[in-house]
Amino acid sequence: MSDPTAPESSPAGFTIWIDADACPREARELAIASAVRRRIHVVFVANAWQRLPESEFISFRLAPVGADKADDLIVENAGGSDLAVTGDIPLAFRLVAKNLLVLDPRGDEITDANIGERLAMRNLMDKMRSAGLPTGGPREFSRADRQRFANALDRAINQRRKDGTSRKQLSK
Repeated sequence: MSDPTAPESSPAGFTIWIDADACPREARELAIASAVRRRIHVVFVANAWQRLPESEFISFRLAPVGADKADDLIVENAGGSDLAVTGDIPLAFRLVAKNLLVLDPRGDEITDANIGERLAMRNLMDKMRSAGLPTGGPREFSRADRQRFANALDRAINQRRKDGTSRKQLSK
């Protein structure tokens, strides 16, 4: 199989990068189905092995063990026309800075306009957890989240196919 990170190897001209460590199963399945159906390479990155279906359009990159090593691998390999899916706000910040189109697994686009607020909230919650305060966790991934992600991924892929090279905010 050819290297899915090489721009010339993706029939669509872009790659979908999935931060697989915390991606909900339903979002992962939607990304796989969409990528295979549309002949787009999707690369899952994690620092623990994950079972994925066999397809020439699906690959897995095992990152070295260590803090942010999977994030580093995505940032180092993703290009400006690529699409990324992550719920990791610091990683999203780095990818937005590289001008990538970034979606979270619930279908929200992460942009220059909203990444600062998201990062500030993430840092506040991190400080609260460090102080021993209860913060709860993320809510359960719902059917509405699944549908919102499917719609956002579809819009993002269609936009990438249309304009191909630079990140523009998705029109909703």
